Amino acid sequence: MRWASISAIFMLFWAFSFFLVLPFRPGGRRDAGEAVAGQAESAPPSFSFPRAAGYTTIVALVLFGLYYANYVNGWISADALNFVPKRVIEGQ
Repeated sequence: MRWASISAIFMLFWAFSFFLVLPFRPGGRRDAGEAVAGQAESAPPSFSFPRAAGYTTIVALVLFGLYYANYVNGWISADALNFVPKRVIEGQ
């Protein structure tokens, strides 16, 4: 696999992982006692992009590592993920 492909696929994993990591943060403003009228009670009391980016990078590295190991070893092929019967694809 080329370096350009590796970096592009890793960036896709990173962007996907960012949305996986966002919901996992400390309690909302209500728990911190900082509720403000008009805000959702579940809003975070503070947001740290560097911390979120760090967790995202860790998750993305793990997911990309699994993807790359599968790419090299061929554990799961594209044919194994085809759940549509062949007769449906051929129109029978």
